[in-house]
Amino acid sequence: MRSLRLARIAAEAEGLRLRRSAQRTAHRAVYVIVALGFFAWAVLFAHVAAWFWLRLSWEARHAALIVAGADLVLAVLLAVLASLLSPGRVEREALEVRRRAIESVGGALAFSAMAMQVLRLFTNLLARRRSGR
Repeated sequence: MRSLRLARIAAEAEGLRLRRSAQRTAHRAVYVIVALGFFAWAVLFAHVAAWFWLRLSWEARHAALIVAGADLVLAVLLAVLASLLSPGRVEREALEVRRRAIESVGGALAFSAMAMQVLRLFTNLLARRRSGR
């Protein structure tokens, strides 16, 4: 009975921990969204400033093309970097550990189910033997 109560307490504590973690994650998401808004405005004003600065030496259409070309080069560079990112060694090992653990749990459950069937068969045989005496 005590172990059942301890398991319930552990489950409640884990539930509390997960709720608090979810709240913290939600707050972080809101902060990131607001920060991205400010970042977007900063990039916009940097573009405007670059265009005005380039316009001092170039015609307006050339300045716009230079800013657009720089944006395109940066976008391609970031896309290439993103495509090169693949799961690392730690992620692959963690996935393998999870796969093995799930297989082990499945095997343990299958063994437990088989052991219960053998135990039932054995108890039924004993019951028949006793009633047949």
